[in-house]
Amino acid sequence: MKLVLSLTLSFLIFAFITTLSLAFSNDEQVLDTNGNPIVPGGEYYIFPATQDPYKGGLRLAKTGDSKCPVTILQNESITGLPVKFTIQGISNDIIMTGTELKIEFTKKPNCVKSSQWLMFFDYDASSFNVIIGVDEYIPEIIIIDGTFYIQKYGNAYKLGFCNDDMGEQNCLDIMRWNNSKDGGSRLRLILKAEQEVQDPYPVVFVDAPSFESGILMNVSL
Repeated sequence: MKLVLSLTLSFLIFAFITTLSLAFSNDEQVLDTNGNPIVPGGEYYIFPATQDPYKGGLRLAKTGDSKCPVTILQNESITGLPVKFTIQGISNDIIMTGTELKIEFTKKPNCVKSSQWLMFFDYDASSFNVIIGVDEYIPEIIIIDGTFYIQKYGNAYKLGFCNDDMGEQNCLDIMRWNNSKDGGSRLRLILKAEQEVQDPYPVVFVDAPSFESGILMNVSL
């Protein structure tokens, strides 16, 4: 009996502490356009936050010296590829704003080992861009260690990237950047010196099965 009471008391204390910490946290669950929490392993399209948030998806393209389509581009005229999220480290399977995430596409080209999102430094563009996989055809590629995250941005969300080696710029927002020759906008970091002149890319998350079946709720932005 004492063991049962002890376990029950421990559980109640844990539940109280967990609830209390959430109550005083500014973080909130990330929702899709149906108003449902996004979940690890679920499939979602990432679209721009507009009045018609069901187009303008992400695709993969060959850029620079790459012989394999590994650069992530946003294009206004396509649906693109869905992604899925994995929470880094120990979790309760709840994706909150600020949660450290691994992001990957649900499909990949045969020329790469993985569809996982990575941050790399592009010497030609002097910028940090988002790609996938490991492309052996890009010479001297520098992958930046870190994790992605989602934050609230107005009535929508924004994506960001954190890296321990970036000093004061540990966590930075992600923007769209169009050089007029890639066939879409790259996803790249907004560096500290650019923060006053560049805006984060506002996004929404659309449940892929609902989108593909035509069952969607209209959620005003």
